[in-house]
Amino acid sequence: MTEDRTPPQAPEGADSAEEPIKQRKNGLYPAVSDELAESMKSGWADTELHDLEPAESSAPAARRRAALSARFPGERLVVPAGNLKTRSNDTEYPFRASTEYVHLTGDQTQDAVLVMNPTGDGHEAVAYLLPRSDRENGEFWLDGHGELWVGRRHSLTEAEQVLGLPCRDVRKVAEELTAVTDVPTRVVRGHDASVEEALARTDPARLEPRISDDEPTAAEARDEELRVFLSELRLVKDEWEIGELQKAVDSTVRGFHDVVKVLDRAEATSERYVEGTFFLRARVEGNDVGYGTIAAAGPHACTLHWVRNDGPVRPGDLLLLDAGVETHSLYTADVTRTLPVSGTFSDVQRRIYDAVYEAQEVGIAAVRPGAKYRDFHDAAQRVLAARLVEWGLLDGPVDRVLELGLQRRWTLHGTGHMLGLDVHDCAVARTETYVDGVLEPGMVLTVEPGLYFQADDLTVPQEYRGTGVRIEDDILVTEEGNRNLSAALPRRSDEVEAWMAAVRG
Repeated sequence: MTEDRTPPQAPEGADSAEEPIKQRKNGLYPAVSDELAESMKSGWADTELHDLEPAESSAPAARRRAALSARFPGERLVVPAGNLKTRSNDTEYPFRASTEYVHLTGDQTQDAVLVMNPTGDGHEAVAYLLPRSDRENGEFWLDGHGELWVGRRHSLTEAEQVLGLPCRDVRKVAEELTAVTDVPTRVVRGHDASVEEALARTDPARLEPRISDDEPTAAEARDEELRVFLSELRLVKDEWEIGELQKAVDSTVRGFHDVVKVLDRAEATSERYVEGTFFLRARVEGNDVGYGTIAAAGPHACTLHWVRNDGPVRPGDLLLLDAGVETHSLYTADVTRTLPVSGTFSDVQRRIYDAVYEAQEVGIAAVRPGAKYRDFHDAAQRVLAARLVEWGLLDGPVDRVLELGLQRRWTLHGTGHMLGLDVHDCAVARTETYVDGVLEPGMVLTVEPGLYFQADDLTVPQEYRGTGVRIEDDILVTEEGNRNLSAALPRRSDEVEAWMAAVRG
């Protein structure tokens, strides 16, 4: 990576030829001469793009903004995309715009802000974005976030064509927000401190301290209502979103094929080879992985979120791979398969795997419109509890086990969650609309039961210890019942063995 020793971009300064970017003097980068500065201002071709097509996401995003407008009439709504976060010294993490902002705009650029200003019959939506780097003041080559350092951005005119809504310079957003003092305002907190500070300058109530940790201020409560609504707005996916999720799943299926092909190389190295193989597919076909890949071999499969991925991959062990490709539109898959490294399950591994498969089959069958959200979890847990009683690990009857939650020693987690722009989508939706709610066509959720026998668990036979199995698929609720978006990836134990043999030749 080229070392960046230039000054950081000033968010509200150096945006014209009258305010030139200053470059600090040091041994590596002397001051810029007047001749060089003048040379860099000219001799560049006009690269403005014209007649751009609107992004596929623009129409669905407009419908979501209309729903948001109807929910909060007469109020100004502010939804930031967020800022770069420092990883170390002068390097940042790859930027990922806030889910709320992406869902409402389709845009993914850093520092952006969506502002919905109330009008007589609704709202006017404006996207505040960073324009292209200024060539007159040297920003494009002297600033560490300029065009020659990090790449070209859309001009505001180009962005308007792509997003289908007015776009303004985000370096003016604080000034324009504080210029209006008589409109009730809500903001999605936690993404852009500078936006929140600007709003606090015109609304002192935003600075009021909490009476207690458990009691939010009036301003916090109002903002939280906005965040909750936006989370619940994602519960039911539209056709475009379902298509994006299918793309994510299809790429993920290909990523699992890739891993099976190279399991012999993982045996010679570590779980990192599995992680890296899947990541290649995610970066080639999508934007990234949707979450940290879990490549857990042997007893690591019993650690639910094992993302260190630095352990050995041994013949005779199981590999639990929990991974998902994130599309360029940021929708993610979330699929898990537990694979015998050698290609064949042992008798004990098959017994455990088949129990989890049976639980998943029952869980998937419980996913249908009108069913309670909790039904698929309860159905899967009942199967697992019955098997644990059958194996002599728990004293029945099964109803007693479930009432006391005794099976949770080995099942540990919930059987699924909503899926979308976030791997755990709709996370701040109200309990009554999510986990205590009813399934509707267009909802997409995971069904992922598991059994985990820790290596140090003395309550189970030695042959069970260190074995973890999870099977996870992405399920769309349809008008008739459900559709398994990840059905192309084998699940039944004998089908998994046959698939692995075919892939490995």
